[in-house]
Amino acid sequence: MKTIAVVIASLIVFSGAAHAADATAPVKEIMDATKSNWADNNSDWTDIFDAGRLDHLYSKDFVARYQAAAQFPAVDDDGISPFDYDVIVNGQDACPLEDLTMAAAPAVNGTTEVTVRFMKSACSDAPDAKDYTTVRFEVVEEAGQPVIDDIVTENVETQARDSLKATMALIAKGQ
Repeated sequence: MKTIAVVIASLIVFSGAAHAADATAPVKEIMDATKSNWADNNSDWTDIFDAGRLDHLYSKDFVARYQAAAQFPAVDDDGISPFDYDVIVNGQDACPLEDLTMAAAPAVNGTTEVTVRFMKSACSDAPDAKDYTTVRFEVVEEAGQPVIDDIVTENVETQARDSLKATMALIAKGQ
């Protein structure tokens, strides 16, 4: 009887570990696209909010907020994006991303925080060129799949955390 309990407990632990590893999958797809966007390979820009990615990488709430914000495009050139900057590097300029790391924390109340760190300005001569950028992805499960529910950047100047969902809500209100 003890052996069966140990086997069941092991299966629960391993299935939980496998589930936690899955939380990084949508984040990895976004970071691969972002890394490619800033690489020196002259490839086409990958929209991390195109219809296909919105459909399977983001939560329903995130998508609803994005679509509401998209009614107010930031730049008339494309008429689509509510942002005039790259929300991952948190700016309009970056170098090829260096020293990228990704780590998932244990889930808390159904949300797994996946922290990504990288240097975005390593090719620059600026004093802060070797500083790391930290982006936190809040990943939840919908329909049995991990999806990104928010993207939170750290504001270097204010030391505050900026929620992309909160930003999208402001854009949708015309602010």
